[in-house]
Amino acid sequence: MKFENYMTVEFPSRSSNEAFARSAVACFAAQMDPTLEELGDIRTAVSEAVTNCIVHAYPDEYGLITLRCRILKDNILDIVVKDQGVGIEDIEKARKPMYTTGGNDRSGMGITIMESFMTSFELRSTPGKGTVVHMRRRIQKRK
Repeated sequence: MKFENYMTVEFPSRSSNEAFARSAVACFAAQMDPTLEELGDIRTAVSEAVTNCIVHAYPDEYGLITLRCRILKDNILDIVVKDQGVGIEDIEKARKPMYTTGGNDRSGMGITIMESFMTSFELRSTPGKGTVVHMRRRIQKRK
């Protein structure tokens, strides 16, 4: 699929980089002239995806997170968050609201939130090799 613009960044799975990733995507998406609500939804979904990498993909060490954004035709923001961590054993189970492997302090709502805020959502994972979250959000063109 052709794209109008793109960015790719890589960073370690440190919790301080969650805010960086959220801000980087928001700055990139700003060129599409999103509403504040659209921008808030995008920031939240990216935050959830990156937090999942930090908490679940690399529970005992730092690892690499790759974030790619593209602007596609029809005013679609395409976002991929990828890790090379432990992977997800059971994707169907992980997609259920309130399910978490992150302990009692985690809500288990990350995937549900990402899915509800984006136009499309795809989750792929291979145990021992990592996870890819692919999200798209159509930004309404304003007159």
